[in-house]
Amino acid sequence: MLFNLLTSLVDQYSFLNVFRYLTFRTGLSVMTSLIVVFVIGGPLIRLFSENMISGPIRQDGPIDHIIKKTGTPTMGGVIIIIGMLSSTLLWADLNNIYIWTLIFVSLSLGVLGFTDDLLKIKHKNSRGLNSKLKFFGQLIIASFSLWILIQFSNHDYLYNLYFPFFKNLIWQMGIFFIPFGLFVIIGSSNAVNLTDGLDGLATVPVMLVALSFTLISYIVGNTIFSDYLQLQYIPDVGELSIFCGSIVGSCLGFLWYNAPPAKIFMGDTGSLSLGGSLAAVAIIAKHEIVLAIIGGLFVLETVSVIIQVISFKLTGKRIFKMAPIHHHFEQKGWAESTIVIRFWIIAIILALIGLATLKLR
Repeated sequence: MLFNLLTSLVDQYSFLNVFRYLTFRTGLSVMTSLIVVFVIGGPLIRLFSENMISGPIRQDGPIDHIIKKTGTPTMGGVIIIIGMLSSTLLWADLNNIYIWTLIFVSLSLGVLGFTDDLLKIKHKNSRGLNSKLKFFGQLIIASFSLWILIQFSNHDYLYNLYFPFFKNLIWQMGIFFIPFGLFVIIGSSNAVNLTDGLDGLATVPVMLVALSFTLISYIVGNTIFSDYLQLQYIPDVGELSIFCGSIVGSCLGFLWYNAPPAKIFMGDTGSLSLGGSLAAVAIIAKHEIVLAIIGGLFVLETVSVIIQVISFKLTGKRIFKMAPIHHHFEQKGWAESTIVIRFWIIAIILALIGLATLKLR
């Protein structure tokens, strides 16, 4: 919005040319979303608390959670999404179809998560939206987002899958791009949702993934840097760094309220939206496998649940004391802060490994 307005005035005011620089606008995106979250965070948390908008705590979970976390307001994802969308609409090029795709994914999954959170509050249990209905909603949203990319983008590499560490290893997926894209978006949104079980546990890894893809998007959309690193150059993808920057700023601001002990949980409203948005960024920038590396913590949490379910159904025994795996360590007696910080360290290491794939080809 502001970007389009200010750049249209460059001929009259040459100093406004600075707004054409992607790095400058990315910095503005981070700061704008951070400020927005700081400004609206406190009032919204008070509003949610006063209206008893608090999600139920799993009764089969750690006793410590039931004692300490009951009554904490949820749906904090509303704060994150407002910060993200405000910043993106202000500083991104709104003529870019990729930006509108990401806005659609983040907002739609946010509404789906909001509905799930609302039902949990209304029925006072942790079930929320029917799992089949929830999956169907994710499927519709993911399908429509892929349709937008196929129909309206000039993405010459959309159907390609690039493998990190290999210079020329490319799979042209063809029709398989659609189920693969659906798997990435739905899987990523659910993976972040599963990870969001301790104060601040999901927020920092999401921020690290977004920060990494801020850099990746900028490089892929820049002819000089992409050529130097022997990556595919994709026109207009650099604009995604504005959106990723808005996630970084929003999550950084939200962490102020979500750090232990959390004043608010992001809920499904935030986790589904953030996970799906990052997946869409990875698909557009053609770094889906790198997303699995950088977001390896989310993969670990998801795999722990899958292993637990399969083991119990086949043998009647559980591999972990409780799934997802962060609850396993809680049951072993680890302090919540210890788990969170150690998982953050793992997320940082995975982010560095993922970024290293840009050079090691």
